[in-house]
Amino acid sequence: MMKKFDRPPIRWLVLALTAASLCVGALAPVHVAEAQEQRYERRSILDFFLGRRYLDDDGPQAPDAPQPRRQQQRKRPPAQKAVINTRTAPPVRPPVQEEPVVQKLGDAKKILIVGDFLASGLGDGLTAAFETSPGVVVEARGNVSSGLVRDDYYDWPEQLPKMIDELKPAIVVVMIGANDRQQMVTDTAKEKFRTDGWFAEYRRRVLSFGKEVTDRKIPLLWVGLPAFESDQMTADAVQMNQLYRNQVESIGGEFVDIWDGFVDENSNFIVTGSDVNGQQVRLRTSDGVNLTQAGRRKLAFYVEKPARRILGTQASPDLVRLDESALPGLGLPTNPVEHTVPISLSDPNLDGGTELLGARPPPVTLTKSPRDLLVEQGEMMPAPVGRVDDYRMPAAKPPAEVSVK
Repeated sequence: MMKKFDRPPIRWLVLALTAASLCVGALAPVHVAEAQEQRYERRSILDFFLGRRYLDDDGPQAPDAPQPRRQQQRKRPPAQKAVINTRTAPPVRPPVQEEPVVQKLGDAKKILIVGDFLASGLGDGLTAAFETSPGVVVEARGNVSSGLVRDDYYDWPEQLPKMIDELKPAIVVVMIGANDRQQMVTDTAKEKFRTDGWFAEYRRRVLSFGKEVTDRKIPLLWVGLPAFESDQMTADAVQMNQLYRNQVESIGGEFVDIWDGFVDENSNFIVTGSDVNGQQVRLRTSDGVNLTQAGRRKLAFYVEKPARRILGTQASPDLVRLDESALPGLGLPTNPVEHTVPISLSDPNLDGGTELLGARPPPVTLTKSPRDLLVEQGEMMPAPVGRVDDYRMPAAKPPAEVSVK
């Protein structure tokens, strides 16, 4: 027979299970908190400022942390790509109107330019200067490495007469000497540059070369050398320019001084300066010897003035040929009306007189003027009565008569 306490009652089993579940429930939050602490131990700087205590938005939240409000980012619409229509024709630009080329006249006067590389640059500038003048043609026959010293390389005294006979120029322009700073071989010896013998022979060659032009009754324009970047070359150019001036003017030629156009106010070499329009431009190249296009045009500016003076109306850009082939059919009368010859404003006959003022002798008078009396005889006319220089005492009044009664 089984005793009363051999098997536990059912209520005891229920009590035991309830107690076990309570113990497990009390320990569970501790393990969950430790697991969450291990999971969210690492935080970024963004989590620090935003107050997050979790890493993954989809993971479990901390029990005491408020759930942050998610902000939905607005998606920007995709940028529309520019559609390029390749079928559209490019914009039509108006055509650049080129200035018409001036046709030179058949009887145009010719300007012959001879010399070295500077003369070739002068030819370019002078061609541009007379581009609009139909009555002038520029012929540049410069040789880059030539001069008056190395006649074995290029013999200018032999070539110049041939050029003159061929072209029959109205003016001959010479610019030479930049290559002549070297030893000269004469008939008797070899002369070094800057010696007295060298300058004596060079002076003779310059004079002989200029006479090839002036003996033919052709105007001669001899252009001087500009300043150079090298101080020694500049000093030599000053001395050679003085030689050119003396020799050319002695045979009736004209020396064209261009020195001031390529130096500053202290006569120092400049790379940049004023062009023919007064604008600041680069005049010399990087080697300090050659000229730029603007420098060539400025060089020609100095030669253009005496050339236009010599050629006169032939160098005018308004010169046209007025023969029967150029005249339009205007139906001109056979007996044209004779026009009155215009009178110049400087003509003495304009005001009816041909004599200068004071040309006639002064009229002769018999009486002498107050000036002549004062200067010649020391006599002065008496001052009018009452004037400041009238020092005469007034006349004394007669005493009044007293009547006695």
